[in-house]
Amino acid sequence: MCVAGGICLQLLEQEGIYIGAHIQSIHQVPDIPFDPVKVSKETFYSLRTRLSPVMDRKAGEHRENLIEKVQQEGDSVGGVIECAAIGLPVGLGEPIFEGMENRLSSVIFGIPGVKGIEFGNGFACCDRMGSENNDPFTMEEGRVKTRTNRHGGILGGITSGMPLIFRVAVKPTSSIFKSQETVSLSRLESTTLQIQGRHDPCIVPRAVP
Repeated sequence: MCVAGGICLQLLEQEGIYIGAHIQSIHQVPDIPFDPVKVSKETFYSLRTRLSPVMDRKAGEHRENLIEKVQQEGDSVGGVIECAAIGLPVGLGEPIFEGMENRLSSVIFGIPGVKGIEFGNGFACCDRMGSENNDPFTMEEGRVKTRTNRHGGILGGITSGMPLIFRVAVKPTSSIFKSQETVSLSRLESTTLQIQGRHDPCIVPRAVP
């Protein structure tokens, strides 16, 4: 999957389409979000050169310390990955069954540990009025654009030409060293489970392209 993704990134860049991602949060430690209107390929290139793909290096250090602490405690943490794609042509997707959100979601949920996805403002839209959530259209350099990008680059299942923005929720690793309640299928009774071996305290960094 990783090799195929790397090849796809190179092929897409030849068509002027650039994709990047960063760790938006781990547990309760947030990172600086992408600018939904002005995110650039330079930002993507900068993230790829960093040991930890984060916008705020100081917050990145805090997260690394958190993961180390959680590992010592025998527990695990999850987080959120924010992804963006720029240079996509207008009109990709369909309004209903083959919409861009539909197709992306079906692929994203194929990644182990993914438990949720949101596009643009996502669930934050629920707390806004329509007048606050709508994106005003404008002309810029002879092209139709929106001043804001609350829709995340997709309107009615079709790409709008604005940066495509989505966030993915990754759960804490299920395999932890702490004792957990479970059921013995051979004895049909409640018991406890103590896992041994090596397990990642956080799989979020592994999922960033």
